[in-house]
Amino acid sequence: MNALPPARRVRVAIVGGGFSGAAVAWHLAQMHRQERISISVIEPRSFVGGGLAYSSEEPSYRVNVPAVRMSMAPDDPQHFARWLTGSGELERDTDAIWKNGDAYPRRRVFGRYVAEHLAPHLGSGTVRHVEGPATRVTREADGAGWTVHTPNARVAADIIVLAATHPQPAIPAALIHLSEAPGFIADPYAASALAGIGPEASVLIVGSGLTSADMVAELDRRGHRGRILTLSRRGLRSRSHPDVRGEPFGDFASTPATTALRLLENIRATLAAAHAANVNWQSVFDQLRLQGPALWSALAPPERARLVRRLRVFWDVHRFRIAPQVASVLDRRHAAGTFDTIAARLVASNDEDGSLAVSFQRRGQTRIETARFDAVINTTGPAHGQALQLNPALNSLAEAGLIRTDQYGLGIETSLDSRAVGGDGSAVTTLFVAGPLARGTFGELMGLPEVARHAQTVAAEIAKLRETLPSAEGADAAQAPVMI
Repeated sequence: MNALPPARRVRVAIVGGGFSGAAVAWHLAQMHRQERISISVIEPRSFVGGGLAYSSEEPSYRVNVPAVRMSMAPDDPQHFARWLTGSGELERDTDAIWKNGDAYPRRRVFGRYVAEHLAPHLGSGTVRHVEGPATRVTREADGAGWTVHTPNARVAADIIVLAATHPQPAIPAALIHLSEAPGFIADPYAASALAGIGPEASVLIVGSGLTSADMVAELDRRGHRGRILTLSRRGLRSRSHPDVRGEPFGDFASTPATTALRLLENIRATLAAAHAANVNWQSVFDQLRLQGPALWSALAPPERARLVRRLRVFWDVHRFRIAPQVASVLDRRHAAGTFDTIAARLVASNDEDGSLAVSFQRRGQTRIETARFDAVINTTGPAHGQALQLNPALNSLAEAGLIRTDQYGLGIETSLDSRAVGGDGSAVTTLFVAGPLARGTFGELMGLPEVARHAQTVAAEIAKLRETLPSAEGADAAQAPVMI
């Protein structure tokens, strides 16, 4: 009897090595023997797993949810909490434990946890880290394969996973005249971004969400005592966690609302019921998050668009909470009169010999005010709608008609099985999207638990596809995925 030809390892290339990409790689490696799959993660940072969110070295940047709710393994919610207990990090950072016993470690610690769990697969060669940015992704003429281009290598693959990071915040048009000024910080998470801000400097932070709160906390840790003003269109600060965590409250999924207005009415009614039952509002939003996919799928596209346009800002500040350690800094600075948040729109700006003049109009007023600052920090949030234009790898796929922006401007349009939808409206069989860039299809896909679950789902879809690929038989099992 003739022996069967050796099966070539299916080659998967993951563009992006932050949490989304690392989680997909880890789940794939867990599902397959080394001789069956080869995974390349294209990531410019020196390690896989940190990404933009979890690679920062600043001590004030903490995870935004209790450690017991964070895990790479969705079916094992205590995965990270157990690792954290045995890591020694809590002994080195006693401020991580809040007064209710919940742990909010530094974000870089979570990045270390992800990297350590991926390390055995990197060591075995099942996962390869291709260090460098993906500059272009091309599809073979016969449609059977892909090549990811980086400055120093080309990565051949049978399957591509797009797990790119959020685009850097766009500079508001009214601040363009400050873009070259020494005191203007366009990328707040860049290395040493805050190094030039003196302890008495007056600071304007444009945006009042999670990143803005990070900036205030880190400036305070560095000894800054000057005036800090945060400005946003609504003037809404990110909320904090309750002193006592409760169970998710309410039921939005049994009879999901079919309009944005009806959903808002349901939320308000449930909040009233929670108040009457002495349940905190955070428990209501925890239930909304858990049932988010069902709620999103029940809305027709026009209602989804209305939800994003009218209610997203309110959802964000209640859903994406800040660690209580960070909230306490904001509260203390506000009480001391050195920190304030206003609702206003930017009008104009000018660099006048190192003094940054910014004009703005407060919400509900007609008068335009001008104030001068020593530093202006842009924290307006990721430019989700420009992801396909700003990321060269995504741009190359968009120009080839293989991906397109979803109709809500949140990221990349996908099918319900996470395959990218091309310009002709058809799903591309071997091109997947993992993480927040797919949230136009799935709704709630920004929080870590949801991203981890989605990564697991994408890995399972790839596992099913692997068995059907015609190229999986009869080739050299040792064929390398990276060509220099």
